[in-house]
Amino acid sequence: MGDIKLFKIGELARLADISPRTIDYYTKMGLLEPEKRSDTNYRFYSDETLTRLKRIESMKKEKYTLEEIKVSLEQWSKISRDDVVTDKLTSLQLHLEQLAKEAQELGPILEKLKPSQLKKLSKMLTQPTAACIEALLLLLGKGPFT
Repeated sequence: MGDIKLFKIGELARLADISPRTIDYYTKMGLLEPEKRSDTNYRFYSDETLTRLKRIESMKKEKYTLEEIKVSLEQWSKISRDDVVTDKLTSLQLHLEQLAKEAQELGPILEKLKPSQLKKLSKMLTQPTAACIEALLLLLGKGPFT
């Protein structure tokens, strides 16, 4: 089968630590696509499928629905067919959304600080950290232009 390592559904399920039925379901949903089929109609999946499965499971842990995951993966694949790029972009998206959640949780705490505490806090923050917080606030719609 060439130089590419291909896995039957059971092997892929074991490597991804999920059930073969889950892989079946994801394939029916269009989240996964077999690399090829054998003459006896066995589905074979590539290493890229394993990477995609890990990405799907990671997004599920972040409380995305399967439909949201499908839309997200389709959007990233329009940007790049390269799974490494798609994986990095998805990872960045998850990190940004986690930071946004944490920034929202931090807002009420910061509002309770006294002016002297805020001044000390701002001195402790480095310029990149402050810029990151400012960018997150802009993303959340709480910047000076909203």
